[in-house]
Amino acid sequence: MTDDTAPIVDPPRITENVAALIKHDAAETTRFVNANVAWMLSVARRILRDQTLAEDAVQMAFVNIFKSLESFDGRSQLKTWMHRIVINQALMILRKDRHMKTTSIDELLPVFDGNGCRIEDNWTTFITPEILLQKSQTKIQITEQIDRLPEKYRTVLVLRDIEEFSTAEVAVSMGMTEANVKVTLHRARATLKILLEPLFRGQVI
Repeated sequence: MTDDTAPIVDPPRITENVAALIKHDAAETTRFVNANVAWMLSVARRILRDQTLAEDAVQMAFVNIFKSLESFDGRSQLKTWMHRIVINQALMILRKDRHMKTTSIDELLPVFDGNGCRIEDNWTTFITPEILLQKSQTKIQITEQIDRLPEKYRTVLVLRDIEEFSTAEVAVSMGMTEANVKVTLHRARATLKILLEPLFRGQVI
């Protein structure tokens, strides 16, 4: 399983030779695609959770990028501009193929007793975040738990906390109100915290 939680790192030459790309220089186009395809696939997979759909999103993103390069105004970094194109394309596929299923998140949320106290198992061991982050499988496990969230909650969480969209940007991208985005994000974060607790307890998820 690939590690989709790794940070995006700017590859070399990403902002160079845009003029050559506009002129459809074959060698520069190949270098440009090779320099960017890996991180673009990683972004698309975070949204779509499917390798084939992610590849489709990236393919269409490249088509849109090459079509729009002449209109790129340089007010943002080229990679930032490309990043938004990839995400928008992935969201288009998500809406088309899955129609943003509204599965309930309630069964994943904490359970409380009659006194308002949370019902949970006793903790036997505790692993600090520092130790947890040193474990090679941690990022993969975190990705797996994020993927357990219902579609809407997972997508809002990914856009807001991983792709670093603002609340307003998430609202526009998802067709939601900002207030709804905030509520959805809060519930997604609370649920993810519950799902990740076994990691901090030193248990196997």
